[in-house]
Amino acid sequence: VPGYGDSPPVEMALTAQGRMAFLDRVLQELGMQRPVLISPSMSGRFALPFLLAHGDRLAGFVPIAPVGTKDFTAEQYRPVQTPTLILYGDRDTGLAPQALQNLQHLPKHRVAVLSGAGHACYLDKPEDFHRALLGFLRQLK
Repeated sequence: VPGYGDSPPVEMALTAQGRMAFLDRVLQELGMQRPVLISPSMSGRFALPFLLAHGDRLAGFVPIAPVGTKDFTAEQYRPVQTPTLILYGDRDTGLAPQALQNLQHLPKHRVAVLSGAGHACYLDKPEDFHRALLGFLRQLK
């Protein structure tokens, strides 16, 4: 994620509008048509503004305890018709409950909880993660 960890700061990543535009540009450059957007942790700052503005351009959305869910209201989440798999580890007691509380307002969501997994549930329980993800992907049109 630009501007996080060891990556250099990116000026446009300073605002939600800029982060949304950055993600839009990445998808355009890659020539992606209706991708499934997987959003773990810090990437929520990019994915959530994009989902709320352009969810119709996504085939699906898979938030994995993303940051920034509390920045939006239930009223902002409710119109989004993007099929969503809210995925998290049951040992993530920090971000996951808050994300679930906010993201459950997305009308086309389902939830997958990985038992014995923490915040980076895809690293802790990769087989369970892939099983849940592939099951969700198979149900998309």
